[in-house]
Amino acid sequence: MTSTSRSPVTTFLPGPASGRLFRTVMIAGLCLGLGACNAIDRIGRIGEAPELAQIENPTEKQGYKPVSLPMPRPEPVAHAPNSLWRPGSRAFFKDQRANRVGDLLTVTVNIDESAQFQNETTRTRSGSEGLSVPEFFGYSIPSVVGRLPGNNPNANPDNLAQVGSNSASAGTGSIDREENINLSVAAIVTQVLPNGNLVIMGRQELRVNFEVRELLITGIVRPEDITSTNEVPHTKIAEARLSYGGRGVISDVQQPRYGQQLFDIIFPW
Repeated sequence: MTSTSRSPVTTFLPGPASGRLFRTVMIAGLCLGLGACNAIDRIGRIGEAPELAQIENPTEKQGYKPVSLPMPRPEPVAHAPNSLWRPGSRAFFKDQRANRVGDLLTVTVNIDESAQFQNETTRTRSGSEGLSVPEFFGYSIPSVVGRLPGNNPNANPDNLAQVGSNSASAGTGSIDREENINLSVAAIVTQVLPNGNLVIMGRQELRVNFEVRELLITGIVRPEDITSTNEVPHTKIAEARLSYGGRGVISDVQQPRYGQQLFDIIFPW
């Protein structure tokens, strides 16, 4: 009778060290997977200039919401059938100023502002209080206090209780800001409010080599503030939103790396 011996089967169970290594590898894999799509897309555009956005209807974009503001009650306009003068017109000829959805007008932006502030604050406060009770209802306070456990039998009633406080704070701050922007952009009327005011939106993109400069402006203007040359200054725009920035090689270099931004968010020190 032949006996056959088999080698014992060894089962590998990850220990504490191998478990930590496994979790580290999994976390690293997840982090690499999150940025893989963006990294592959950016690698595929190496050597190419940034693409310009296509001209689209802003009212059809996702997230667009019409402006809703409190409006006065519309008043009827009296028309003179035999008059050559049209209500709202500034001349006998056709008014070329923007007044309907889809019309264009030019927005001029002239910002030349500076501000300087310097503040310094110093505050100190100190106070002290004392309490002396030689006798209370016929009892000598030193003798009563002296008989208590852990107290000095020769307690001085003039120094029975003393309280003192002291605090100080100092702060300095300064602001030195200067802005100078001089440009113009054509905007389109996207909405006419019930009171006649116009909601405008203008966007301009300029590509120089591998850098795209983008200008975006939105707001509400009155038809009366539009000049005869169909222009309106930015100071006449209500709820104005002006954005001037860029994207491309230079803007990418000026921004911190994704790892640095993640590090700044997670670690507050």
